Amino acid sequence: MKKPLLLYAATAAVMLVLDALWLGLVATQLYSQGIGHLMAAEPRLGVAALFYLLYPVGLVVFAVGPSTGWRNAAWKGALFGFFAYATYDLTNLATLKDWPVWLAALDIAWGTLVSGVSAAAGGVAKERLARR
Repeated sequence: MKKPLLLYAATAAVMLVLDALWLGLVATQLYSQGIGHLMAAEPRLGVAALFYLLYPVGLVVFAVGPSTGWRNAAWKGALFGFFAYATYDLTNLATLKDWPVWLAALDIAWGTLVSGVSAAAGGVAKERLARR
């Protein structure tokens, strides 16, 4: 039981740091430009926390756990991120009249990247634990 928790911790920590940097330095301004009229005045932190607790579980279950190495984990994580973020953004494009295409493309690219890098971190942790 200890190993899955360590893989989760490595994956989640990297995702939290990268997404905090992304949201704090880049994306908030872009999202305000593209969908500011749709955004809540204040983020719902409980819902955000739930996302950050659950999403790394998906990365560990579908990318890190079944990987054969950190590169394989990165590839699988990137695919997981692509499909997860594409589901969100393409649904928004299909159902919301003011969701910008450029924002959907940017968000899908970010989701692919952050998921791949986070899963790679989990993959590195998995390799190090296997050497013990």
